[in-house]
Amino acid sequence: MGIYIVKRFAMMVATIFIIATLTFFLMHAIPGSPFDEERTSNPTIQANLEKFYKLDEPVIVQYGHYLKSVATFDFGPSIKKPNETVNSLLARGFPISAELGLITILVAVLSGVTLGTLAALRHNDIIDYIAMAFAVVGISVPNFVLATLLIQQLAVTWELLPPATWSSPLHMVLPTLALATGPTAIIARLTRSSMLEVLTQDYMKMARAKGLSPARIVIRHALRNALMPVVTIMGTMLAGILTGTFVIEKIFAIPGMGKYFVDSINNRDYPVIMGTTVFYSAFLVFMLFLVDIVYGFLDPRIKLHKKEGEA
Repeated sequence: MGIYIVKRFAMMVATIFIIATLTFFLMHAIPGSPFDEERTSNPTIQANLEKFYKLDEPVIVQYGHYLKSVATFDFGPSIKKPNETVNSLLARGFPISAELGLITILVAVLSGVTLGTLAALRHNDIIDYIAMAFAVVGISVPNFVLATLLIQQLAVTWELLPPATWSSPLHMVLPTLALATGPTAIIARLTRSSMLEVLTQDYMKMARAKGLSPARIVIRHALRNALMPVVTIMGTMLAGILTGTFVIEKIFAIPGMGKYFVDSINNRDYPVIMGTTVFYSAFLVFMLFLVDIVYGFLDPRIKLHKKEGEA
């Protein structure tokens, strides 16, 4: 297991390096300059700005500075906000994005597992049909479309909830619903199919023969094994939720990382774009790494053997 963890960690570091490198060269391949709006009749101003941010140096030299900033996690000042550093923007915006993401994951897991379990226990019943119909709609409708519909109906038409910002628990409801619907649908379908398979296993028949209560059979025996596929997809689902917050945050005017990231793209703010991309990539790759490790410990059927021919 130790060798497996070391290999996975090395792959994680290599993945972050590749993402950081691609981000750097793709940003510099885009025509134009972050200072296009500051062009004046006096080119000295722009030259001084480029020199201050080291954009006048050869690309390979800039790449070396960039790798150093990634290694030390110091991305320097923002171009469009000189009084702000990228690290300060991350420190201010990420907790809000993380809060939205964690609430969404919690709602999605609890709702999806409950819905999928009920659908499996009432297979081919009205509850099963309703749950799967919701799953199809939830997977099919993009979260930004759902967000617009929720604002229109619940905030504008019926005036039940506030439409934007992130200042109270009520303000969290609409963005959480918009983000959690898709993952809830995926978890519900996966839990249902897995639960249906588990319920037919021999050890489930043995548990019933021993006279165990239905609740204990479902919770202690069936649900525990049925959730293994859900654990498997949590890493990629977490990635989808956290990257999906960028669009949702912009729609609901939430002061998280999505706001800074979208604004930095519009303003060609290289340090913010690259710093945010590397930070989120490192965070999400690390989450995938943790999921792999946890999955190996949770499922006793997973064994790590040496390949054939190895000593």
